Amino acid sequence: MTSAIFDGYLRRLGLPDPGKPSVEALFALQRAHLEHIPYENIDIQLGRPPGIDPELSVRRFTAGRGGYCFHLNGGFSALLEFLGYDVTRHLGGVYEDPLERGVNGNHMALTVRVDGEAFFVDAGLGDGPHSPLPLREGAYEQGAFGYRMGPLTGEAAPGWSYLTGGGPFPVANFRSAPAAMADFAEEHRRLSTDGDSPFVRTLSLLRRDAEGIDLLRGRVLSRIDPAKGPSERVLDTAEEFYDAIVTVFGRELDDLTPQDRTALWTKVTDAHEVWLAERAAGTTAD
Repeated sequence: MTSAIFDGYLRRLGLPDPGKPSVEALFALQRAHLEHIPYENIDIQLGRPPGIDPELSVRRFTAGRGGYCFHLNGGFSALLEFLGYDVTRHLGGVYEDPLERGVNGNHMALTVRVDGEAFFVDAGLGDGPHSPLPLREGAYEQGAFGYRMGPLTGEAAPGWSYLTGGGPFPVANFRSAPAAMADFAEEHRRLSTDGDSPFVRTLSLLRRDAEGIDLLRGRVLSRIDPAKGPSERVLDTAEEFYDAIVTVFGRELDDLTPQDRTALWTKVTDAHEVWLAERAAGTTAD
């Protein structure tokens, strides 16, 4: 990849010149990534999942797109390498059970060493920490959010566990051993094409900032803000829906044809009606 590609990436982050590798610059880069490049699965919903080659992801970011963990952390790791950081990709897994200590490969985690320190760096969780976390055991606070890092135990060790009290996936585990992009290829195929995958079933966009998390699932737009309390509203029209994608999440839509827009709105509306029926019957959580 040429420097011009990364220049466009940095402009998307609002950091055209982040400076030499340092702890301060690394923190600024992760924060900017979370605030400007959304976690999103629009192309998966439309049946055309993008590959996870880091160059493709970087080009998509510069064009106003986002992605999920394999795209976001894959592209971010390439940017960090270009800027001179010592970055390592790791095979990871996210789980609903906070006691789970396995690694199923459905997540890519990053660690970065800079200025003699090691950090857990992640732009691909969607609702993860706003800033990197020290890669050492302990509890950490970022505003009203609390996190914990600890050594991974069990058959997947050695590695690390990241735990948080909020969100649908309170634990992310990853092995200490380095991983290559090829190690994620088969799980990406499954997550982006299998009818049982949540990425195929449900539209999801997330954007993290210092105060909270914006979340769009289907047609329900919500905000997680511990200081102000949660908020939620249903997007009743296609105009509201697409306006939120652009203005709240920063995902440009110039790649969508009128047919794409109609297909996506129809799909999320059908899924929304199913969700409403299930909620009325008491078979799904609010």
